[in-house]
Amino acid sequence: MPIVVSIFVFCSVLITMAQLLAQEEKEKTTALKDLLSRIDLDELMKKDEPPLTFPETLDGFEYAFNEHGQLRHIKTGEPFVFNYKEDLHRWNQKRYEALGEIITKYIYERLEKDCNLKKEILPVDAAEDEPKSFIYVSEDALSNPEKLMVLIQLSGVVRAGQWARRLIINEDLDSGTQIPFINHAKEEGYGVIVLNPNENSLEVEKTQDLSNSPSPDTSDEPAEKREKKEERDNKKKKDIYEKYRSPQKERETEHIPIRDNSTPEEHTLYVWDHFISKSLAKNVFIVAHSNGGLAFVNLMIQREPEVKNCVRAVAMTDSVHNVWHQEANKSIQDWLREVHPSS
Repeated sequence: MPIVVSIFVFCSVLITMAQLLAQEEKEKTTALKDLLSRIDLDELMKKDEPPLTFPETLDGFEYAFNEHGQLRHIKTGEPFVFNYKEDLHRWNQKRYEALGEIITKYIYERLEKDCNLKKEILPVDAAEDEPKSFIYVSEDALSNPEKLMVLIQLSGVVRAGQWARRLIINEDLDSGTQIPFINHAKEEGYGVIVLNPNENSLEVEKTQDLSNSPSPDTSDEPAEKREKKEERDNKKKKDIYEKYRSPQKERETEHIPIRDNSTPEEHTLYVWDHFISKSLAKNVFIVAHSNGGLAFVNLMIQREPEVKNCVRAVAMTDSVHNVWHQEANKSIQDWLREVHPSS
């Protein structure tokens, strides 16, 4: 009997010790989680980060496109380097995006000067003070009686005349832009329309909403209490600044949709109704890349008889369209197999 009691006591002690260890581990885990929750990762990323201000020209970045259309450093001749500053991914990304915006403007200049395309503002009846988009068209885009080429790019940051920003920066202009397609089409006697499906809104700086903020004069809070609170807040901000030296907060923006062009699908439909369908061309040819294929299938669903009447062929490169998900009917699916066999 004493042996049984001893074993029971021993087991009880083991169980109690296990419970204590488990509780201790739980407390350690909770403390660790609490510590991690106090760390502002965004602020840590901003530590020692240079200002998020960048040049506004290619020359300012010390880059230029050479005779082969490759982006190269003016002094060293080296390709673009993303990791310009080690361990500052956010800053490097912002620098890359700033360069991308400059390249977008550069491509626009090439479309106008080298390809002789002109800009058409959207909506066509836009008021002076409303958000606007645009497309590019050749001089004979609507008057060419025979052939019209329409180019639709993918989604994201790319704009009219581009296939992929990454290819423009890391490869060359021929790989990443639509310029070779446009020039070849014009040489073969096509009119050309270049869509701009990702220019969907006007970005403006967000104004601070003070409607819910109590006025210092009308607040019921005692003045002494408010002053102490402001003093604590200011001290906290100062401590953060001293700790991270140069914390940077990006400006807050909002997007105002462009009328009838607020999505790539809307844009494609709008350009069809106001430009492509008004063209005299008997034969329309579409080149749609990635999300451009999805926008074209949506156009087919919305304007099936019109599209079938004049579109002779569709080249959908790396397209993300899905005729079943987009609920394209059987006649559209059959037609797509004829004009684009890989569909």
